[in-house]
Amino acid sequence: MSPTVYREGPFLFFFYSHESREPPHVHVERDDAIAKLWLHDGSIADAGGLSARDLQRVTAIVMVQRDPFLEAWHEHFDPA
Repeated sequence: MSPTVYREGPFLFFFYSHESREPPHVHVERDDAIAKLWLHDGSIADAGGLSARDLQRVTAIVMVQRDPFLEAWHEHFDPA
């Protein structure tokens, strides 16, 4: 299962459910490209084929949505 956590314009933000042992991060998909960004600082773990312009856009989105993404991460991977 890959829960979608956010959608903005052409970008879909989601988690891969089997990656619970990694630090909090989010994947972002646009068309056939999938990038991975760390939530602690918004840095790019894997550009995944996104253009430099798209990477700038998704990095900005991740920084704005960081707290809701972290909350969703913990709800999904660390349910109480």
